[in-house]
Amino acid sequence: MSDYQRIAKLIRYLDQNQGEQPSLQELADFMELSPHHLHRLFANWASITPKDFLQCLTAAKARELLKAGRSVLDTSLEVGLSGPGRLHDLCVKLEGATPGEIKSGGAGWQMRVGFADTPFGEACLAESPRGICHLSFVEASEKTAVLRALREEWSGAVLLRDDVRAVRLAKAVFAAAKDRQVATPLKALVRGTDFQVRVWQALIQIPRGCLISYGRLAEGIGNPGASRAVGTAVGSNELAFLIPCHRVIRETGVIGNYRWGGDRKRAIIAWENGMNKSKNAAV
Repeated sequence: MSDYQRIAKLIRYLDQNQGEQPSLQELADFMELSPHHLHRLFANWASITPKDFLQCLTAAKARELLKAGRSVLDTSLEVGLSGPGRLHDLCVKLEGATPGEIKSGGAGWQMRVGFADTPFGEACLAESPRGICHLSFVEASEKTAVLRALREEWSGAVLLRDDVRAVRLAKAVFAAAKDRQVATPLKALVRGTDFQVRVWQALIQIPRGCLISYGRLAEGIGNPGASRAVGTAVGSNELAFLIPCHRVIRETGVIGNYRWGGDRKRAIIAWENGMNKSKNAAV
Protein backbone atom coordinates (compact mmCIF):
# COMPACT_ATOMS: atom_id res chain seq x y z
CA MET A 1 0.00 0.00 0.00
CA SER A 2 1.41 3.40 -1.01
CA ASP A 3 1.50 6.41 1.31
CA TYR A 4 -1.34 8.01 -0.64
CA GLN A 5 -3.48 4.87 -0.35
CA ARG A 6 -2.92 4.95 3.41
CA ILE A 7 -3.90 8.64 3.48
CA ALA A 8 -7.06 7.97 1.44
CA LYS A 9 -8.03 5.16 3.81
CA LEU A 10 -7.53 7.46 6.77
CA ILE A 11 -9.56 10.26 5.17
CA ARG A 12 -12.52 7.93 4.75
CA TYR A 13 -12.22 6.96 8.41
CA LEU A 14 -12.01 10.59 9.53
CA ASP A 15 -15.06 11.52 7.45
CA GLN A 16 -17.04 8.89 9.32
CA ASN A 17 -15.66 9.71 12.78
CA GLN A 18 -14.76 13.41 12.58
CA GLY A 19 -17.23 14.42 15.28
CA GLU A 20 -15.48 12.14 17.77
CA GLN A 21 -12.07 13.75 17.16
CA PRO A 22 -10.17 10.44 17.33
CA SER A 23 -6.83 10.45 19.12
CA LEU A 24 -3.49 9.59 17.55
CA GLN A 25 -3.62 6.20 19.24
CA GLU A 26 -7.09 5.50 17.86
CA LEU A 27 -5.98 6.52 14.37
CA ALA A 28 -2.89 4.34 14.66
CA ASP A 29 -4.97 1.37 15.80
CA PHE A 30 -7.30 1.77 12.82
CA MET A 31 -4.37 2.03 10.38
CA GLU A 32 -2.59 -0.91 12.09
CA LEU A 33 0.48 1.24 12.60
CA SER A 34 2.29 2.44 15.69
CA PRO A 35 1.58 6.07 16.72
CA HIS A 36 5.21 6.88 15.90
CA HIS A 37 4.95 5.37 12.42
CA LEU A 38 1.67 7.17 11.73
CA HIS A 39 3.11 10.49 12.89
CA ARG A 40 6.16 9.97 10.66
CA LEU A 41 3.95 9.10 7.71
CA PHE A 42 2.19 12.43 8.00
CA ALA A 43 5.40 14.36 8.55
CA ASN A 44 6.93 12.87 5.41
CA TRP A 45 3.85 13.09 3.22
CA ALA A 46 1.95 16.18 4.35
CA SER A 47 4.50 18.14 6.44
CA ILE A 48 1.92 18.42 9.22
CA THR A 49 0.80 16.37 12.21
CA PRO A 50 -2.27 14.10 12.08
CA LYS A 51 -4.08 16.62 14.31
CA ASP A 52 -3.37 19.48 11.89
CA PHE A 53 -4.38 17.26 8.99
CA LEU A 54 -7.72 16.53 10.64
CA GLN A 55 -8.24 20.25 11.18
CA CYS A 56 -7.56 20.91 7.50
CA LEU A 57 -10.50 18.67 6.60
CA THR A 58 -13.09 20.57 8.66
CA ALA A 59 -15.64 22.99 7.22
CA ALA A 60 -14.37 25.73 9.54
CA LYS A 61 -10.90 25.51 8.01
CA ALA A 62 -12.38 25.41 4.52
CA ARG A 63 -14.32 28.63 5.19
CA GLU A 64 -11.12 30.27 6.44
CA LEU A 65 -9.34 29.31 3.23
CA LEU A 66 -12.32 30.53 1.19
CA LYS A 67 -11.94 34.00 2.69
CA ALA A 68 -8.26 34.02 1.75
CA GLY A 69 -9.09 32.90 -1.77
CA ARG A 70 -11.40 35.83 -2.34
CA SER A 71 -8.83 38.53 -1.74
CA VAL A 72 -6.18 36.56 -3.61
CA LEU A 73 -8.29 36.28 -6.76
CA ASP A 74 -9.09 40.00 -6.68
CA THR A 75 -5.40 40.86 -6.42
CA SER A 76 -4.43 38.37 -9.10
CA LEU A 77 -6.96 39.71 -11.57
CA GLU A 78 -5.83 43.27 -10.90
CA VAL A 79 -2.24 42.48 -11.88
CA GLY A 80 -3.35 40.57 -14.98
CA LEU A 81 -3.76 36.90 -15.69
CA SER A 82 -0.38 36.64 -17.40
CA GLY A 83 1.46 39.49 -15.73
CA PRO A 84 4.74 39.26 -13.81
CA GLY A 85 2.96 39.65 -10.47
CA ARG A 86 0.95 36.44 -10.67
CA LEU A 87 0.63 34.84 -7.27
CA HIS A 88 0.40 31.18 -8.18
CA ASP A 89 3.29 29.19 -6.72
CA LEU A 90 3.44 26.84 -9.70
CA CYS A 91 3.88 28.99 -12.79
CA VAL A 92 1.83 27.63 -15.68
CA LYS A 93 1.70 29.07 -19.19
CA LEU A 94 -1.78 28.05 -20.30
CA GLU A 95 -2.85 28.19 -23.94
CA GLY A 96 -5.99 27.03 -25.68
CA ALA A 97 -5.81 24.72 -28.68
CA THR A 98 -6.86 26.44 -31.89
CA PRO A 99 -10.06 25.38 -33.70
CA GLY A 100 -7.87 23.91 -36.45
CA GLU A 101 -5.84 21.86 -33.97
CA ILE A 102 -8.99 20.55 -32.35
CA LYS A 103 -10.69 19.76 -35.68
CA SER A 104 -7.65 17.90 -37.02
CA GLY A 105 -7.09 16.06 -33.75
CA GLY A 106 -3.49 17.32 -33.61
CA ALA A 107 -2.65 16.18 -37.15
CA GLY A 108 1.09 15.95 -37.70
CA TRP A 109 1.92 15.97 -34.00
CA GLN A 110 3.82 13.43 -31.97
CA MET A 111 2.43 13.14 -28.45
CA ARG A 112 4.19 11.35 -25.65
CA VAL A 113 1.99 9.66 -23.06
CA GLY A 114 2.88 7.62 -20.01
CA PHE A 115 2.20 6.86 -16.36
CA ALA A 116 4.00 8.03 -13.24
CA ASP A 117 3.62 7.90 -9.47
CA THR A 118 2.63 11.12 -7.70
CA PRO A 119 1.87 12.07 -4.07
CA PHE A 120 -1.79 11.35 -4.88
CA GLY A 121 -1.51 8.04 -6.66
CA GLU A 122 -0.62 7.05 -10.19
CA ALA A 123 -1.23 9.57 -12.96
CA CYS A 124 -1.41 9.56 -16.74
CA LEU A 125 0.42 12.44 -18.41
CA ALA A 126 0.43 13.37 -22.10
CA GLU A 127 2.60 16.02 -23.74
CA SER A 128 1.98 17.64 -27.11
CA PRO A 129 4.46 19.84 -29.00
CA ARG A 130 2.73 22.80 -27.34
CA GLY A 131 2.82 21.50 -23.78
CA ILE A 132 1.16 19.14 -21.30
CA CYS A 133 -2.31 18.35 -22.63
CA HIS A 134 -3.48 15.71 -20.19
CA LEU A 135 -2.93 14.91 -16.52
CA SER A 136 -5.33 12.61 -14.74
CA PHE A 137 -5.19 10.34 -11.72
CA VAL A 138 -5.84 6.73 -12.67
CA GLU A 139 -6.39 3.34 -11.13
CA ALA A 140 -4.67 0.31 -12.65
CA SER A 141 -7.92 -0.89 -14.21
CA GLU A 142 -8.45 2.47 -15.98
CA LYS A 143 -5.21 2.73 -17.93
CA THR A 144 -6.44 1.12 -21.14
CA ALA A 145 -9.58 3.30 -21.20
CA VAL A 146 -7.56 6.48 -20.60
CA LEU A 147 -5.18 5.69 -23.46
CA ARG A 148 -8.12 4.90 -25.74
CA ALA A 149 -9.79 8.23 -24.89
CA LEU A 150 -6.58 10.14 -25.63
CA ARG A 151 -6.29 8.44 -29.03
CA GLU A 152 -9.87 9.44 -29.81
CA GLU A 153 -9.38 13.06 -28.67
CA TRP A 154 -6.15 13.47 -30.64
CA SER A 155 -6.96 11.15 -33.52
CA GLY A 156 -4.65 12.95 -35.95
CA ALA A 157 -1.58 12.71 -33.73
CA VAL A 158 0.87 9.88 -33.29
CA LEU A 159 0.84 8.77 -29.64
CA LEU A 160 4.09 7.35 -28.32
CA ARG A 161 4.26 5.52 -24.98
CA ASP A 162 6.97 7.18 -22.89
CA ASP A 163 6.82 6.49 -19.15
CA VAL A 164 10.28 8.02 -18.64
CA ARG A 165 9.06 11.38 -19.93
CA ALA A 166 5.89 11.06 -17.84
CA VAL A 167 7.98 10.57 -14.70
CA ARG A 168 10.02 13.68 -15.50
CA LEU A 169 6.90 15.74 -16.07
CA ALA A 170 5.32 14.50 -12.84
CA LYS A 171 8.45 15.42 -10.91
CA ALA A 172 8.41 18.89 -12.44
CA VAL A 173 4.74 19.42 -11.55
CA PHE A 174 4.71 18.08 -8.00
CA ALA A 175 8.24 19.00 -6.91
CA ALA A 176 7.69 22.61 -7.96
CA ALA A 177 4.39 22.72 -6.10
CA LYS A 178 5.97 21.27 -2.97
CA ASP A 179 9.10 23.41 -2.95
CA ARG A 180 7.57 26.56 -4.46
CA GLN A 181 10.33 26.75 -6.99
CA VAL A 182 9.30 28.79 -10.00
CA ALA A 183 11.83 28.36 -12.76
CA THR A 184 10.79 27.87 -16.38
CA PRO A 185 6.99 28.02 -16.59
CA LEU A 186 5.29 24.73 -17.35
CA LYS A 187 3.51 24.91 -20.70
CA ALA A 188 0.01 23.50 -20.86
CA LEU A 189 -2.41 23.08 -23.76
CA VAL A 190 -6.16 22.82 -23.18
CA ARG A 191 -9.14 21.98 -25.37
CA GLY A 192 -12.14 24.12 -24.49
CA THR A 193 -14.42 27.03 -25.28
CA ASP A 194 -13.30 30.60 -24.68
CA PHE A 195 -15.39 30.62 -21.49
CA GLN A 196 -13.82 27.41 -20.19
CA VAL A 197 -10.30 28.70 -20.87
CA ARG A 198 -11.12 31.91 -18.96
CA VAL A 199 -12.25 29.84 -15.97
CA TRP A 200 -9.11 27.71 -16.09
CA GLN A 201 -6.89 30.78 -16.41
CA ALA A 202 -8.55 32.28 -13.34
CA LEU A 203 -8.08 29.04 -11.42
CA ILE A 204 -4.31 29.07 -11.85
CA GLN A 205 -4.24 32.43 -10.08
CA ILE A 206 -5.42 30.84 -6.82
CA PRO A 207 -2.28 29.92 -4.88
CA ARG A 208 -1.64 26.91 -2.75
CA GLY A 209 -3.51 26.97 0.54
CA CYS A 210 -6.44 29.09 -0.69
CA LEU A 211 -9.89 28.00 -1.81
CA ILE A 212 -12.65 29.72 -3.77
CA SER A 213 -16.36 29.15 -4.24
CA TYR A 214 -18.05 28.62 -7.59
CA GLY A 215 -19.96 31.88 -7.18
CA ARG A 216 -16.87 33.90 -6.33
CA LEU A 217 -15.00 32.40 -9.27
CA ALA A 218 -17.87 33.43 -11.56
CA GLU A 219 -17.67 36.98 -10.18
CA GLY A 220 -13.91 37.00 -10.67
CA ILE A 221 -14.19 36.37 -14.40
CA GLY A 222 -16.91 38.99 -14.78
CA ASN A 223 -19.93 36.64 -14.99
CA PRO A 224 -21.56 36.78 -11.54
CA GLY A 225 -24.63 34.84 -12.69
CA ALA A 226 -22.69 31.99 -14.26
CA SER A 227 -21.99 29.79 -11.24
CA ARG A 228 -23.49 26.72 -12.88
CA ALA A 229 -21.51 27.24 -16.09
CA VAL A 230 -18.36 27.79 -14.04
CA GLY A 231 -19.02 24.52 -12.23
CA THR A 232 -19.31 22.73 -15.58
CA ALA A 233 -16.04 24.26 -16.76
CA VAL A 234 -14.30 23.27 -13.53
CA GLY A 235 -15.56 19.70 -13.92
CA SER A 236 -14.34 19.58 -17.54
CA ASN A 237 -10.72 20.29 -16.63
CA GLU A 238 -8.38 17.61 -18.01
CA LEU A 239 -5.23 18.82 -16.26
CA ALA A 240 -5.60 17.55 -12.71
CA PHE A 241 -3.61 19.50 -10.09
CA LEU A 242 -1.87 21.60 -12.76
CA ILE A 243 -5.10 23.55 -13.19
CA PRO A 244 -6.18 23.45 -9.53
CA CYS A 245 -9.90 22.71 -9.80
CA HIS A 246 -9.53 21.03 -6.39
CA ARG A 247 -9.41 24.54 -4.89
CA VAL A 248 -13.04 25.23 -5.79
CA ILE A 249 -15.57 24.29 -3.10
CA ARG A 250 -19.05 25.32 -2.03
CA GLU A 251 -19.68 28.60 -0.24
CA THR A 252 -20.73 26.68 2.88
CA GLY A 253 -17.28 25.11 3.23
CA VAL A 254 -18.42 21.72 1.94
CA ILE A 255 -15.61 20.25 -0.15
CA GLY A 256 -17.96 18.91 -2.84
CA ASN A 257 -17.32 16.65 -5.81
CA TYR A 258 -14.11 16.01 -7.72
CA ARG A 259 -13.81 14.00 -10.92
CA TRP A 260 -10.82 12.12 -9.48
CA GLY A 261 -12.50 11.35 -6.16
CA GLY A 262 -13.52 13.22 -3.03
CA ASP A 263 -10.85 11.52 -0.90
CA ARG A 264 -8.16 12.73 -3.29
CA LYS A 265 -9.56 16.29 -3.28
CA ARG A 266 -9.45 16.40 0.52
CA ALA A 267 -5.94 14.96 0.51
CA ILE A 268 -4.66 17.57 -1.96
CA ILE A 269 -6.21 20.45 -0.01
CA ALA A 270 -4.72 19.22 3.27
CA TRP A 271 -1.34 18.50 1.61
CA GLU A 272 -1.15 22.01 0.15
CA ASN A 273 -2.14 23.58 3.45
CA GLY A 274 0.51 21.48 5.18
CA MET A 275 3.12 22.74 2.72
CA ASN A 276 2.16 26.31 3.59
CA LYS A 277 2.52 25.61 7.29
CA SER A 278 5.92 24.02 6.68
CA LYS A 279 7.08 26.93 4.53
CA ASN A 280 5.94 29.54 7.06
CA ALA A 281 7.64 27.69 9.90
CA ALA A 282 10.91 27.70 7.97
CA VAL A 283 10.87 31.45 7.33
